[in-house]
Amino acid sequence: MRYLAEYRDADIAKTLIARIKARATRQWTLMEVCGGQTHTIVRQGLDELLVGAVEMIHGPGCPVCVTPLEQIDKALAIAARPGVIFTSFGDMLRVPGSDCDLQQVRARGGDVKVVYSPLDALALAQRNPDKEVVFFAVGFETTAPANAMAVWRARDLGVSNFSVLVSHVTVPPAITAILDAPDNRVQGFLAAGHVCAVMGWEEYEPIAAKYKVPIIVTGFEPVDILEGISMAVAQLEDGRHEVENQYVRSVRRQGTPPARALVAKVFELANRQWRGIGEIPMSGLRLRPEFAAYDAEQKFGVAGLTVSEPAACKAGDVLTGRIKPPQCLAFGTACTPERPLGAPMVSTEGACSAYYNLARYRTAESTEVTP
Repeated sequence: MRYLAEYRDADIAKTLIARIKARATRQWTLMEVCGGQTHTIVRQGLDELLVGAVEMIHGPGCPVCVTPLEQIDKALAIAARPGVIFTSFGDMLRVPGSDCDLQQVRARGGDVKVVYSPLDALALAQRNPDKEVVFFAVGFETTAPANAMAVWRARDLGVSNFSVLVSHVTVPPAITAILDAPDNRVQGFLAAGHVCAVMGWEEYEPIAAKYKVPIIVTGFEPVDILEGISMAVAQLEDGRHEVENQYVRSVRRQGTPPARALVAKVFELANRQWRGIGEIPMSGLRLRPEFAAYDAEQKFGVAGLTVSEPAACKAGDVLTGRIKPPQCLAFGTACTPERPLGAPMVSTEGACSAYYNLARYRTAESTEVTP
């Protein structure tokens, strides 16, 4: 069995939906941070089933989507160089840069390969000592330990032809930036369970206390999400603002200490640009100075590259919950999965691709659900 059946049980889901509707005395606004949760919500129609009790806003929890355009252009510039093997997870290949994407670079002769782990890229470097092998290190805290391990192992093994193009971002500063925005409507968060499996939830506790918002660490199946929503609504109705853990089968408060320790040894916090959002202070990870030899930006001289986002793409508004994907004028017309303007239409975790692939062309304002 691929999934635990009870986490997709329709009767349990109906019970939770009834509980949420009975508990809510008004419509509350919650944001799920994770793009995987977004796809579950849209695919199962959970947001439509909760109209009147909860409005779900889709947050910046898709790592591909928030990778800034300048990092994509840096990747394209490196990948096009002779003597370079550029490696990446597959979902980055069709993310548009200013002029093309990695798939097009490969079609033009660039040596671009899909790998399933940064350690695969390191092994590729060992097998090809006459080539420079670069891994596109993208993601939230979830993927940081594996990327840190690849760099750590490269140094231990003396592999000098391996480097990483780092575009890591972290969740807590993004939540803070959303809450600090003058037009913020979010009253509670579903925190991504896989991020917290690594990092725990200690960093969320001061945010919940300062901004008086409940934060629920939540899994990814329909029953997980509905239970997380139910816990958030109960807190809001009671006037509480705490961090609670719905995803008890996978997450502990301290996360995974060995993984956290390795990340801290290899990376340090830094300011980071988010695609469509702009710079969020101390929201990213960069290699520590002692690992500078493995920094692809420095090795290939692309650190100073800056570009402007396309005006027609409203990815930033989608990623911060200001609009739903169908409210972007380019959605489904100028921007489709075949010809995307922005990463949210490409990624398997992007909100725009979820709405498009599931034919959700209605805006939240026009959505009505028959009981």
